Amino acid sequence: MSMRGRVIGAVTVGAVGLAAAGAGVGVNRQRRRIVGRAPGDVPAFGSLRSDPVTVVADDGTPLHVEVDEPDQPTRGRSRKAKPPLTVIFAHGYALELDCWHFQREHYRGQVRTVFYDQRSHGRSGRSPVGNATIDQLGRDLLSVMDAVAPEGPVVLVGHSMGGMTVVALAEQHPELFGDRVVGTALISTTAGGLEPSRILFPMVPAWGSAGPVGRAISTLARTHKIVDGARRAGKDVALVATAQLAFGDEVPGSYVEFVNRMLSATPFEVVAEFFPGFSSLDKFDSVEVLAKVPTAVICGTDDKLTSIGHSRKLHSRIDGSTLLECHGAGHMVILERQSEVNGELDRLLAATGAEDAR
Repeated sequence: MSMRGRVIGAVTVGAVGLAAAGAGVGVNRQRRRIVGRAPGDVPAFGSLRSDPVTVVADDGTPLHVEVDEPDQPTRGRSRKAKPPLTVIFAHGYALELDCWHFQREHYRGQVRTVFYDQRSHGRSGRSPVGNATIDQLGRDLLSVMDAVAPEGPVVLVGHSMGGMTVVALAEQHPELFGDRVVGTALISTTAGGLEPSRILFPMVPAWGSAGPVGRAISTLARTHKIVDGARRAGKDVALVATAQLAFGDEVPGSYVEFVNRMLSATPFEVVAEFFPGFSSLDKFDSVEVLAKVPTAVICGTDDKLTSIGHSRKLHSRIDGSTLLECHGAGHMVILERQSEVNGELDRLLAATGAEDAR
């Protein structure tokens, strides 16, 4: 058998084997406990929609974009009034725009907000080979800005890979910050020094340490259908891994299932395409331009994917920035501590001085 075949076989058997072994040590029991947590008011995740807009990126990739306009947008305005503030939200790796549920609900009808699926994620088109990079995501963000917010002040909010997207745009177009861009929020993210296996693990929890993952990733991408089958076989393990790695507290089971659905819906081929970019990310020298505008850095202290140290470093490199540490929260702090995050975003919008900030 070829090396490629041995690697694929080992990983497939390992994934299924760990799922079976996990059942013996209580994975199924853990899953039932997670799903059975007191739900309270179960949010209607995925129900917040607006008419989609297709924005074509500079390489031809179609991006799915949704714009929520404020209620009565012309009330109290003269015809010569400046365009309103627009807040653009960029989501993270293997997620989609619905991950911003609580932020979208919070601002709906009050602030002009834009949500989009990153290339190859959600409803957006697949990226051409070689273009699934953080730098390309920065260019995509500019395409979205130019298409749906060509005038007026803009605040950029990025979570995880979405925060890296904002940093990439800052590196490519520093002149925008302090001009069109009047504020930024970097949530559970970094500008470099990341251990990429930490990000990969919730999606392929049976695959072990960083070394084997790093060596096998490109080979496995060529047989992504087999890998996706193995992921489905280990779905109970994946749910437990999501609960442990995406959250710090014992959040309602509906939150865990929602995040797990987004991760599971992302084909492994897409996971593999973006993976190499995390280890080579090195943009801390570029974040200093964000000092030109109010910048909020937000992270949970129990973030196991982009640990709090990354946010503290971002804060130290961006003069005048604020740092909100959500004690005990994990990587999906935008869900887990939505009130704290939304409150910090409110303060950020007020600090911009833009006309329509809350």
